[in-house]
Amino acid sequence: MAEKITTTDNQYVLFKLDNEYYGIDILHVETIEKVMDITRVPHAAHYVEGVINLRGEVVPVINLRKRFNLPQEELNDESRIIIISVEEMVVGLLVDASSEVLHFDFDAIDEVPNFSDKLKNDYVKGIGKNEDRIIILLDLKKVLGNTDINEEM
Repeated sequence: MAEKITTTDNQYVLFKLDNEYYGIDILHVETIEKVMDITRVPHAAHYVEGVINLRGEVVPVINLRKRFNLPQEELNDESRIIIISVEEMVVGLLVDASSEVLHFDFDAIDEVPNFSDKLKNDYVKGIGKNEDRIIILLDLKKVLGNTDINEEM
């Protein structure tokens, strides 16, 4: 039996961190929000920025710069919180900017080379190529480190 191909296959929401492009599977993205008041949570993991009240739902927010050990920057008008849902867990990802959705053909995604000490390759499931841009495609389950979040929050 052939696999069903949908129009959302290989579509990624792109965002920027430290002048690099990253992509996450659009099937996990609920909404993209402007940065709002974030309430810090005592004793949370260092990369957990805090929680937000998103239309009555309390959502933890992960600062991806901290998660990937990138230098910290001040939030600005371009900063966004991407609300994702993975295995019934809703989480916000704090990123520098987010603005587009991109479709990749299967042959436009390469395997992951060992390229950086700053970003553990465990988090990366592929490298997308789009014209002259390289996009790091993230494995959200590994980024969230489900056991880390559940244990550290």
